[in-house]
Amino acid sequence: MWLLIISLAAAVVTPIWYSRAERDDYLFRYLCLILWGGAIMGFVDRLMKFFAEGGPFINPSLEETALGLLMLLAALGFWELPLLVKDPRRVLRRRR
Repeated sequence: MWLLIISLAAAVVTPIWYSRAERDDYLFRYLCLILWGGAIMGFVDRLMKFFAEGGPFINPSLEETALGLLMLLAALGFWELPLLVKDPRRVLRRRR
């Protein structure tokens, strides 16, 4: 289930990034990179586990859903770090 959550988030953020690609003040390219990297990594992990051990490819349990939401929060947190450094609205560093 966490793979679906991360993949859905990546699919939602990608058009937002693409529509703002010329003036990417909020660094959506980093968020896309983080989410698509996690989705591809998760897909390869699930695929290898499916072929090696068998069992369901997607496990819709409460733990998997909680893991997906936690991974999404971690991705948003990692995206916020370069956003705080760039400070596009100059909230942290006011012009003098």
